[in-house]
Amino acid sequence: MKNDTLVGQQNMRQQPDDGLGPTSDIGSRLRALYGAVQEEGVPDQLLDLLEKLDSAEQAHAKQSSQGGE
Repeated sequence: MKNDTLVGQQNMRQQPDDGLGPTSDIGSRLRALYGAVQEEGVPDQLLDLLEKLDSAEQAHAKQSSQGGE
């Protein structure tokens, strides 16, 4: 069993580096893009829609609790 682990580790070392590790150029660019997206604000139009949805859900819940649907 231990030999299988050693063989697996040796195979990992022998594989050429494909340049897609966590420090690759692609990884760095993706992290930068993701960070920029995280810092963007939520558009006002989306916030308005979410508020309307909350109001509609509350009105429906209130109506349902009073027995009318």
